[in-house]
Amino acid sequence: MKTGKIIKVSGPLVIAEGMEEANIYDVCKVGENGLIGEIIEMRGDKASIQVYEETSGLGPGDPVVSTGEPLSVELGPGLMESMFDGIQRPLDKFFKAANSAFLKKGVHVLALDREKKWTFKPTVEVGAEVKEGYVLGTVQETAVVNHKIMVPHGIEGKVVEIKSGDFTIEEVVAVIETKEGNKDITMLRKWSVRTGRPYAKKLNPVEPMLTGQRVIDTFFPVTTGGAAAVPGPFGAGKTVVQHQVAKWGDAEIVVYVGCGERGNEMTDVLNEFPELKDPKTGESLMKRTVLIANTSNMPVAAREACIYTGITIAEYYRDMGYSVAIMADSTSRWAEALREMSGRLEEMPGDEGYPAYLGSRLAEYYERAGKVVCLGEDERVGSITAISAVSPPGGDISEPVTQSTLRIVKVFWGLDAQLAYKRHFPSINWLNSYSLYVDKIDKYLDETVAPDWSSLRLRAMTLLQEEASLEEIVRLVGLDALSEKDRLKLEVAKSIREDYLQQNAFHEEDTYTPLAKQYRMLKAILAFQDEALRALDAGVYLDKVLALEVRDRIARTKYISKNELEKIDDVIVELKQAVDKLISEGGLADA
Repeated sequence: MKTGKIIKVSGPLVIAEGMEEANIYDVCKVGENGLIGEIIEMRGDKASIQVYEETSGLGPGDPVVSTGEPLSVELGPGLMESMFDGIQRPLDKFFKAANSAFLKKGVHVLALDREKKWTFKPTVEVGAEVKEGYVLGTVQETAVVNHKIMVPHGIEGKVVEIKSGDFTIEEVVAVIETKEGNKDITMLRKWSVRTGRPYAKKLNPVEPMLTGQRVIDTFFPVTTGGAAAVPGPFGAGKTVVQHQVAKWGDAEIVVYVGCGERGNEMTDVLNEFPELKDPKTGESLMKRTVLIANTSNMPVAAREACIYTGITIAEYYRDMGYSVAIMADSTSRWAEALREMSGRLEEMPGDEGYPAYLGSRLAEYYERAGKVVCLGEDERVGSITAISAVSPPGGDISEPVTQSTLRIVKVFWGLDAQLAYKRHFPSINWLNSYSLYVDKIDKYLDETVAPDWSSLRLRAMTLLQEEASLEEIVRLVGLDALSEKDRLKLEVAKSIREDYLQQNAFHEEDTYTPLAKQYRMLKAILAFQDEALRALDAGVYLDKVLALEVRDRIARTKYISKNELEKIDDVIVELKQAVDKLISEGGLADA
């Protein structure tokens, strides 16, 4: 233990002297109450400490004790279904210990339950040679998560004892004979949050992470192991998009980080997730979710730690071979905490007062996402998909946090407040957004869904872009100036917008759309364009084609059950018959 004393308090920043033996990123206990802090700068024997609790009451002369350890999280059974603050204090235990609905300083609670017993089932036998990452046994953590107990970092040798039965996370479940002697293995691990967990090899991600949101899966997909940003102004629906992806995305584990957002948004998550049924397992969504809440009324410095806490927990489950989705809402609030601490350290500011290292810190976070071959005997593959909201002031995406993020991530879901006000959900603007994974994913979907998937997607996107150009002409000279084929393009583009891209999050069938249904829906809309062009070429007026009743049936395909997709094929057949009838009736003559 290295002890010093406080010489200055500046909000969440405390400066202590006599700390020459301490190291940067050591965790400290500050003041008589032992507030948790982390050294972020050393100058001679003076340490600048970022305190993760309320610092009122601290003053010069108060003691500071360095623990000599970095800020770490506890990893082991019991993480699932839990809700932690930014430095992994479980909020339910904190509530009982503090007897308050608000965070009180100096209250210390352990992250994981030391008394609960878990049933450990060994998967190796005595005499087995094991290395870091090898699975020693499993624990059924929840109904849907089989928690793998792996050989800890830096340990290699022969299993000389392996137990079976019910144990707490601190009880020894195995003994490994190493060159340095016998090592006792428990189910509890600790890992520094600022250090990425090791893996065998990083893979190039090509498979999409399916979300059931048509605008995302069809036009702007993200790969399993990719990174996406959701920037948008206040009220544009960033949190709602993240909730939908968390609910319906095909990741096996969800880590949801509420970083500096309003408390009522985390309340929505807490209320909704336990009630939602996971479509794959039928269990509650909370059975595979870890929540980290560091809302706007919690200590600002802890925001800086919370996304590292989240990504470390995500890496732990990735190492078991799970696909993990981490939602950070929002990285702008995290960057604001960086800016505040940088200002108090009197560092030279960069753009808009953010520190010069903003871009590198964001890159460090996003680089921990990815698809990897995990360490271990079975070459299991795990992934982390990072989806982060960005809240640019006034919706100005030219500001530093958004621009630094877009330089790193490959998917941009640009939210549009105007679409949100029109109740168009998801309010992702199809003209501004992009995905750099499209080429890889198109190839994958052409092989797995339908050979013409990519050509339909390209056609639909072209129509939406042409619609924007045609609307400029309409605003200048009116609709009558357009040819019938151009008017048809406007109608089909409108159908893509309203019947395909817009979803009803409260409708049982429309809130989630599997790929097979997305393909048929898009095919039906574009089949209408093909058939209408055929009718126009045969001399039929456009108004007669647009008046066909089958158009309503195409619009309602979004409500067809995913188990009755042949009904969409029937609509396409009915469309062709209706156009054949129009043409046979004589086209222009009956107009």
